[in-house]
Amino acid sequence: MATREDGGARLDKILANAWPEQSRSRIKNLIEDGHLMLNGTQITKMSHKVKTGDRFTLAIPPAVPADPIAEEIALDILYEDDDLLVINKAAGMVVHPAAGNQSGTLVNALLAHCGDSLSGIGGVKRPGIVHRLDKDTSGAMVVAKNDATHRALSTLFSEDKENIERAYIAVVWGVPRQCEGNIEGNIGRSPRSRKKMAVLRNGGKPALTHYKVLARRDDSLASLIECRLATGRTHQIRVHMTHIGHSLVCDPVYGGNRLTSKFNPQVHDILNGFEKQALHARTLGFLHPKTGDYVLTKAPIPLDLQQVITCLDLPIGIA
Repeated sequence: MATREDGGARLDKILANAWPEQSRSRIKNLIEDGHLMLNGTQITKMSHKVKTGDRFTLAIPPAVPADPIAEEIALDILYEDDDLLVINKAAGMVVHPAAGNQSGTLVNALLAHCGDSLSGIGGVKRPGIVHRLDKDTSGAMVVAKNDATHRALSTLFSEDKENIERAYIAVVWGVPRQCEGNIEGNIGRSPRSRKKMAVLRNGGKPALTHYKVLARRDDSLASLIECRLATGRTHQIRVHMTHIGHSLVCDPVYGGNRLTSKFNPQVHDILNGFEKQALHARTLGFLHPKTGDYVLTKAPIPLDLQQVITCLDLPIGIA
């Protein structure tokens, strides 16, 4: 509980004093991940000014092993050279080890594929990882094989958006009023649920998504969308499409199967059997940090997502 002396101080300073065994960066990550409760309400802002009598509860997850183990897991490689590779990540594969997912991750597979050269690049728990996809989002990801490439790609993805192309295929409920447009809105942790991100009026990080309607059902119940990212926030497409009233089909967090009852039994069964968001990272293009050549890859759409697109009468020949 905050004392009179604590009144007016920044939250991060108070918490660092209260939990001296935890680093400030660790506390910051825990707060951003929704593990802090203030007077019974979740809070994610480090800059919050403490008031006398405030009560804090910080949930600290159990530690995970520092060193991931190499595992022989098949990878769908779209491009590879001595400095980097682009893989087509399968839906259901976690990118890096974390509590509850210590094995079977992309990092485990990469350590086996690349060998010792990958160790330590980008941090112990996520070697070589430049950007990430959600567990249940499939598609193209680039991975660095050495430190120089990792630094260059990280800079490229964070600062040089003009030389990066990231296009996703998404199936959404309904049809946006405009056939193409931009969705802007800062994204941060939802104040109502730590498992969700949300568009926030205050706080969060700027996010911009360009979208275009590729196909639509005659009854306007669903449409096929291409989304291009100008920023790379957590759950960005899922949050932005939900924000404009068109959540992703079968998204278990933001959209679910709310309209499946409106379809015939066959379509209903296909949608209910597709237990993940209908989203795929189709296109990834970037300037190679060493050669300067433009690397452009396209990840084939998974068969189960193709089935969803087909059963909703939305195919446009993009397999």
